[in-house]
Amino acid sequence: RRAVPPGRSRARSRGAAGAALLPSMLMFGVILASSGLLLMIERGILAQVGPPPLHPPAGPSRRDGRDSPAELELEVLRDTRNRTIHALCGQRSMPRSVWELPPGQRRTVLRHLLVSDKYRFLYCYVPKVACSNWKRILKVLDGALESVDVQGKMDHKSDLVFLGDMKPEEISYRLKHYYKFIFVRNPMERLLSAYRNKFGEIKEYQQKYGVEIVRRYRKNGGNSAGDDVSFSEFLQYLLDEDVERMNEHWMPIYNLCQPCAVRYDFIGSYERLHADANHVLEHIQSPSFVRFPERQAWYKPVTAETLHYYLCNTQRRLIRELLPKYILDFSLFAYPLPNITSEFCRQ
Repeated sequence: RRAVPPGRSRARSRGAAGAALLPSMLMFGVILASSGLLLMIERGILAQVGPPPLHPPAGPSRRDGRDSPAELELEVLRDTRNRTIHALCGQRSMPRSVWELPPGQRRTVLRHLLVSDKYRFLYCYVPKVACSNWKRILKVLDGALESVDVQGKMDHKSDLVFLGDMKPEEISYRLKHYYKFIFVRNPMERLLSAYRNKFGEIKEYQQKYGVEIVRRYRKNGGNSAGDDVSFSEFLQYLLDEDVERMNEHWMPIYNLCQPCAVRYDFIGSYERLHADANHVLEHIQSPSFVRFPERQAWYKPVTAETLHYYLCNTQRRLIRELLPKYILDFSLFAYPLPNITSEFCRQ
């Protein structure tokens, strides 16, 4: 039987409920609850472990046969991700391929998988995880763009090949034979990045989403232009949204890329962006002149201090209640839960 996608809260019948477990609830029951994670969420214990370290590029082992601490930490992180994904995706109710997904979920993942037939790889793009730069690279590899440093607004549709536009047999072949990779990011950091970018800079998002959010969650908010959405209002909006109906910029990575239905060969991280990107470029044997672009001068990164400020000035209830919607992203990709304890916020 097919798993009910994350975000759906009602089963059609009691008889189907057992087989139609939500992946998020399955994650709690199989992997997380057994280790007391729910209690740790409430008490803020897990968050005290701190974020994963920023690893330098993993190089060859030292001549004495011992790996450096950074290399060992990186191996632990990768092993944690692999074991967790294996444990979750090995459950009977989880999809084994994209064809086992409900139509809506299948459309989502297939339209986020970009194809390079020339270099035989599939890249699942995740908004707010450097996907614009990866799209530039794909265009350069395909000859549609001269250089990754070409200035101008990024066109996210033209000159790109999406797996969802292909025939079923073409899709199956590429999923089976092509190198598949994805890049992930701390879920709360990604949400904050989307919030600051879309509601602080993009008028289209202010008018389409901001106006509605303010009208829904603020008294006398009918006159807002949507450019003054608070972070708390944004989180409340996410809490009330059906996951599968979310905009791709804040939809959980699990729903966008379906790591159980698509077995990725490599999971890169935003925290090790350039080192992991270079690993991918080397693996696909891209031309030596193709490199991952440097961060634009105008880009305002989300720092640890910025994230600390927003989380500690947001109602803890909102964050605690929102965590289950993104728990698969935290757990599968080995990110610590946000620390919102009073002690931490006083620092």
